[in-house]
Amino acid sequence: MSIAIQASTRTDDGPLLELEGVRTHFQTPRGVVRAVDGVSLTLERGRALGIVGESGSGKTILSRSIMGLLPTRGTIRQGSIRFEGREIGGLSRRAMRDVWGKEMAMIFQDPMTSLNPLMKIGAQIAEPLRIHLDMSRSDAWATAERLMNDVRIPAAGRRLRQYPHELSGGMRQRIMIAIAMACGPTLLLADEPTTALDVTVQAQILDLLGEQRRDRNMSLLLVTHDLGVVAGHTDDIGVMYGGKLVEMAPTAELFANMKMPYTEALLQSIPKLADPSHTRLNVIAGRPPDLVNPPVGCRFSPRCPYAQDRCREEEPPLIPTVEDPRHTYACWYPVGSPAYHETKARRQREAEVAA
Repeated sequence: MSIAIQASTRTDDGPLLELEGVRTHFQTPRGVVRAVDGVSLTLERGRALGIVGESGSGKTILSRSIMGLLPTRGTIRQGSIRFEGREIGGLSRRAMRDVWGKEMAMIFQDPMTSLNPLMKIGAQIAEPLRIHLDMSRSDAWATAERLMNDVRIPAAGRRLRQYPHELSGGMRQRIMIAIAMACGPTLLLADEPTTALDVTVQAQILDLLGEQRRDRNMSLLLVTHDLGVVAGHTDDIGVMYGGKLVEMAPTAELFANMKMPYTEALLQSIPKLADPSHTRLNVIAGRPPDLVNPPVGCRFSPRCPYAQDRCREEEPPLIPTVEDPRHTYACWYPVGSPAYHETKARRQREAEVAA
């Protein structure tokens, strides 16, 4: 089931992307899965936004909702998705084909399964150029070679005639970036683009995305589970949990003044180079919520070490901080509040007694 929304006239004023109350639910034998449950955000032109959260938090479904890449059956869509000033949330796949590639593009998590194993690399890069820009075959292949040089693939002319299985994981991901950028989109969505890559190649891919974004004046929506990935590569960060946006702020402000205990837990779970070898990793206790039957109140309350009765009874709204209205969070007892410090001190005393 889908709620149709009429497309509006395109304008070039205002933010590039606006989401308001976006909900994407799926009908299953167990009940309705609330994968994305009321997300509102804005992405300005030329800026990079990181969406962070654990697996199952709804970040990938959010990006696919923006792209319109959702199952046609059993999907319930609500809310507004405005791109370039026009409503695209209710457009059919046929209508979205004019948007895909040419105006917004997506880099998928696993390039090996996203690339066609039976097509040569050059043909896969040239295809959107011929469809959307009506290029001749020779012009499309010449542009494909230039794009491969842009993403720093050596011997680009030879690689054009190879198949995906002949390339390394890092090269395949660069090919995905080249395909996504082929038609000059204004919005690039990257869904966990570095998950299957080693640390050195991860850094190269992230630097490449940043470089291409600046050179082409694109906006970037970077989806990841790792706060460390977005720290130096985004202007703003949105943290998702249980299908909801629980904190959002400019990147530097979020790390300097995080409010949501879930954001704090994500940061603490990142391994630190200064720690001695074999140091036990910090983990977030418990499991992500069941999105068929989510907990009452704050969805993080069953796992939050600072949760109190109000957290289990009332759902906190997204509210701005006093210091920066761009920094919003959903928590009754945020990091740094008197209740937070009191609960933390009490737990430390209990741990000392138990030891």
